[in-house]
Amino acid sequence: MRRIRYQEIADDLRSRARELPAGSVLPSEAEMSVEFGASRVTVRRALELVREEGLIAARQGFGWFVATEPVRQSLESLGTIESEVEGVGKLSERKIAEFGFEHPPERVAKVLGDGEVLHVKRVNLADGEPFAVVTVWCPAELGAHLSRRDVERRPFYELLDVELHGASQTIGADLADAEAAELLGVPIGSPVLRCQRVTTARSGRPVLVSEHVFPAHRTEFVVDLPQAEPSITPSGLRLVDER
Repeated sequence: MRRIRYQEIADDLRSRARELPAGSVLPSEAEMSVEFGASRVTVRRALELVREEGLIAARQGFGWFVATEPVRQSLESLGTIESEVEGVGKLSERKIAEFGFEHPPERVAKVLGDGEVLHVKRVNLADGEPFAVVTVWCPAELGAHLSRRDVERRPFYELLDVELHGASQTIGADLADAEAAELLGVPIGSPVLRCQRVTTARSGRPVLVSEHVFPAHRTEFVVDLPQAEPSITPSGLRLVDER
């Protein structure tokens, strides 16, 4: 029996979805239209058919991607990305993109002081796919004994010779710039979650400043409330004054 064109395209999309890692971004509808020599309407019908089967999904700003369950990250405790990834049965890896001692940017100097800092940028992988871009700064005297290999294998929390007390973190919506888009394998301008964290020692001294950038379709942050509060406002919500 002659196959209808959108069904043929759907067959190809199924094969891709089963071969590509979960969360992989697919070509745009315009690119698929050219690739398959079919109209956007035909391509969209094929995509919708495969979406109904749960193999692919779409989100504003990303387009189409191989369906994946977001990794849930709890905000209630001071933990690592690796523990969250491994907790859902995925292989966690990290690749160091930048490592060196430098004068801190102004926003970091306001927290850690004007002295030299160790600056590390890494890409965290879940089952081989980029999951987060993490940039960390710590005072040079605390990181002087660390090597590139150290921070590639273990989190800062285990490497610093100070007792950590806690952290404050701010999470907001953002758009992927060119560098983040390249490292994460997502389109420029696609939605990301940006988490900024300041970790303090038992003495109260800030010892780590970190920025985490996550593709919005692959992660979600969760807060379990101990009891119902008389409000429908999400916990921790704060208005940002752009003036």
